Amino acid sequence: MFETVDAVLLARIQFAFTVSFHFLFPAFTIGLASFLAVLNGLWLWSGNTKYLDLFRYWVKIFALAFAMGVVSGIVMSYQFGTNWSVFSDKAGPVIGAPMAYEVLSAFFLEAGFLGIMLFGRDRVGPTLHMIACLAVAVGTAISAFWILSVNSWMHTPAGFEIDPETGQFLPTDFWQVIFNPSFPYRLMHTVTAAYLTTAFIVGGVAALHLLRHRHRPDLVSPATRTMFSMAMWMAAVFAPVQIFLGDMHGLNTLEHQPAKVMAMEGHFESHPDGAPLYLFGLPNQDEQRLNYAIGIPKLSSLILKHDLNAPLDGLDTIPRQDQPPVAIVFWSFRVMVMLGFAMLGIGLWSLVARVRGRLFEWSMLHRAAVVMAPSGLIAVLAGWITTEVGRQPFTVYGFLRTADSAAPLDAAAVGASLVAFIIVYFAVFGAGTYYILRLMNRAPAQAEPRLKDVTNSPTRTAGTTPAQQHMTRKTSPVHPGE
Repeated sequence: MFETVDAVLLARIQFAFTVSFHFLFPAFTIGLASFLAVLNGLWLWSGNTKYLDLFRYWVKIFALAFAMGVVSGIVMSYQFGTNWSVFSDKAGPVIGAPMAYEVLSAFFLEAGFLGIMLFGRDRVGPTLHMIACLAVAVGTAISAFWILSVNSWMHTPAGFEIDPETGQFLPTDFWQVIFNPSFPYRLMHTVTAAYLTTAFIVGGVAALHLLRHRHRPDLVSPATRTMFSMAMWMAAVFAPVQIFLGDMHGLNTLEHQPAKVMAMEGHFESHPDGAPLYLFGLPNQDEQRLNYAIGIPKLSSLILKHDLNAPLDGLDTIPRQDQPPVAIVFWSFRVMVMLGFAMLGIGLWSLVARVRGRLFEWSMLHRAAVVMAPSGLIAVLAGWITTEVGRQPFTVYGFLRTADSAAPLDAAAVGASLVAFIIVYFAVFGAGTYYILRLMNRAPAQAEPRLKDVTNSPTRTAGTTPAQQHMTRKTSPVHPGE
């Protein structure tokens, strides 16, 4: 079945598939952890039970999403050893330490306080419970810090030398490795995207329940109104910030990875007197041209160089073997940008509704919010595709090619594991996502039940609870020797 397929291509597809599933969950839980910490803090500060109801409502969803994120992330680390062993061997001396720090400083912090956050409110007191909520939120941010540092180093490698005998990357300046040229921009852009992702999911859920009771607004709980209001504030504030950060990130990418920007813009030809911004076109990499191009003259030069007549190089200055796949990068970039401006539109629309006192009455706004609920997830996937495919054909940009990074595996072996991943992922994570959607389909209630009330009591590995064990002990016959 896979005899005619390139093993490296299958390994790339496998990693892309697994990381796409994984990326969705941290993109949601990073923002949701902070949202839960804010809700818990507002409850302790104000005593208003709507914040407690919202905390109990979203913490159930967070627990599921966090668990699926952890499980899906473990698989990727194994692929470094199975499918990408050459990359692990050569880049391991540099990226090994930051990835270990991610586990030690972030994952342990999250895991250590997660149980207290989920079940400990009545056991440890409000202060320690609040500390646990903050620790989980900070842990997710630290985890993003280390992972993005490693990923950014692969795009803009710094602080290393190459051993001439082994070909390994050896760190010479650890701080340059961590704070490589693209890392600050990528960190800010990605974390802000996570907050927007959470805001639009929360806003979409709230809008759904507002629409259901649009003819009976008296049935809408205060918690539902509050979470819609908070989500729209996040959209209004962070959407323009994200666009600004995206522009800064783009300028940094132009400086360090110009071929990626050329692919994003669809610039096959150089433009010495100002480059157009192509809104639409069909990239034809074989013939090195953009078919059916529709663009605005010189606008790309204005955006990228802040000068209408600034020259911009095209892919005609890049050897064919070093060009990224243009069509994928071109379209994924446009999906990301389109969704970013749509988020800005929702945020501005909500400000108008708020000023007019109609935030909870405008059904068209609520419908738009429901449609935009998954927009953050789609945008982060499109952004990730733009970033990672735009780095090709390198794993370590400019130094280690993807074709030279893969393990010496047969295509059949990689293909079989890819099929197994697809089946298992859609079954396991499909079921988990379905249950999350079921939880979201129910509006937060007054006196929202606690997580431990929903799960009843801790389950033992034998499948019995302490009470059941006690009853079994009392009613079972006494055997000789007991």
